[in-house]
Amino acid sequence: MIVAHRKNIQDLKSALAEYKKILVLGCGTCMTVCLAGGEREVGMISSALRIAYRVDGQEHELIEATIERQCENQFMEDILPLVQEADAILSLGCGAGVQAMAERYPNKPIYPGVDTKFIGILQEQGIWTEKCAACGKCIIGAYGTVCPITRCSKQLTEGPCGGARDGKCEVSPEIECGWQLIYNRLKALGQLDLLLEPAPLTDWSKSHEGGCRKIVREDQRIRNPAGG
Repeated sequence: MIVAHRKNIQDLKSALAEYKKILVLGCGTCMTVCLAGGEREVGMISSALRIAYRVDGQEHELIEATIERQCENQFMEDILPLVQEADAILSLGCGAGVQAMAERYPNKPIYPGVDTKFIGILQEQGIWTEKCAACGKCIIGAYGTVCPITRCSKQLTEGPCGGARDGKCEVSPEIECGWQLIYNRLKALGQLDLLLEPAPLTDWSKSHEGGCRKIVREDQRIRNPAGG
């Protein structure tokens, strides 16, 4: 899932100060799971903004809503009346969701309410960890399904750096050595012989260095009879 963190209330207060009616819009999938922008957070942020404005003697109307996903047009249609009513939107979706909202409603000011961090998992209660950098060409099959791009601090794909101690990265004793994790996983699978193979080349052209990425599935596209 995409993991994010809520922005500072004072920063949001300043960014939205000129608008009297603000739609605080949550996202019901990733942002809900990572406790950054779901229905509960919509209520918390709206309440905090109301209090912050009142302390300054200002009155702003905060409208609260949450849709299933902000990154899909079909769910945006459900809030069209609220969007039209608001002076601005505070989106608690990820960076993709915020931009999708802006494209769908080009004449409406939209502000991000969270900082998008990474693709990861809930490691344990209250702790989320990065697992994927979306590099565009997944190579983890050769590494016991441990990603060297995200799990190794130096993104090494051809072996460990030699600076780790007791399974911890030299960057910080709080960070597990990615290559120790790779070794342990391959050993448990009886696949240590994979380490004798040349490391697969990383095709960085498939990553963000090549510009905005797009996937086109022709079998899923809907074309009009005119051929458009």
